[in-house]
Amino acid sequence: MNNSRPWLPTAALLLAMVIWGSSFVVLKYALQSATPMVIVFGRLLTASILFLLMWPLIKPAAIHRQDWKALLLMALFEPCIYFLFEAKALQLTTASQAGMITAMLPVMVGVVAYFTLGERVSKQSWAGFLIAFLGVVWLSLQAEQDSSAPNPLLGNFYELMAMLCAAFYTIVIKKLSNRYKPLFLTAVQSFVGAVFFLPLAAWEGFPASLPLEAGASIVYLGAVVTLAAYGLFNFGISQVPVSTASAYVNLIPVFTVLLAVVWLGESLAAGQITAIALIAFGVFFEKLLPSKLKAGCNTARV
Repeated sequence: MNNSRPWLPTAALLLAMVIWGSSFVVLKYALQSATPMVIVFGRLLTASILFLLMWPLIKPAAIHRQDWKALLLMALFEPCIYFLFEAKALQLTTASQAGMITAMLPVMVGVVAYFTLGERVSKQSWAGFLIAFLGVVWLSLQAEQDSSAPNPLLGNFYELMAMLCAAFYTIVIKKLSNRYKPLFLTAVQSFVGAVFFLPLAAWEGFPASLPLEAGASIVYLGAVVTLAAYGLFNFGISQVPVSTASAYVNLIPVFTVLLAVVWLGESLAAGQITAIALIAFGVFFEKLLPSKLKAGCNTARV
């Protein structure tokens, strides 16, 4: 660590969490002036173009034949199916509620690892998952319908399904990250995702002209959220222990709520705040994830 500037890693990690938290708010904002599949395609196309420019720096020496299926499966879980659920979720619920549901990811990874890898899950961890899940249900039932959240119960369910996809993605990428650079894996996600969402965006219909706010949001999501946040997180994690850096991820839902309140004017009722506290308690209650798997949760976010 640079002793002359010991605050730099903390600042980098905090800024990365702010940027990742803002992605829900920016996507929700963009949905006011553009269709979801066009936004997601534009985001992944922007990231793909940037990765192509960086390709000589990130390409692996070779791709093992046995890894092709895993690479495609990784991209299928996230961004393909993941963004199908998340884009639909943010049409139906608020950015703040969707952001809070992301807090479920660590405990969901543990549960998925139990069923797919046979990793041990303690009774305490199961209890933490149940508490957090009940918090999500309570948060959804407390939500009221309005113009920005026409069906929050269904929207929150879709966001929960997005987190399930992210959990399966984490299991797949855990093995791939031992052989490939994180930026290469993120590039594969962007390339496959752009191809996947192209026909869906065309089916929705490309607009003759894109509103400035939608275009700026797409560039922000593709360039800043994908590359800048990743670079900041990578710098931070290179300066501090992995467990310390991973703990910052729990701040993403907090920043999402704060930005949604400030930027979108969203608000939370007392019952929803209590439900959020219950989710947070359930997340911190679990202790099951080994450090390598926790690190995998953020190895190649798009």
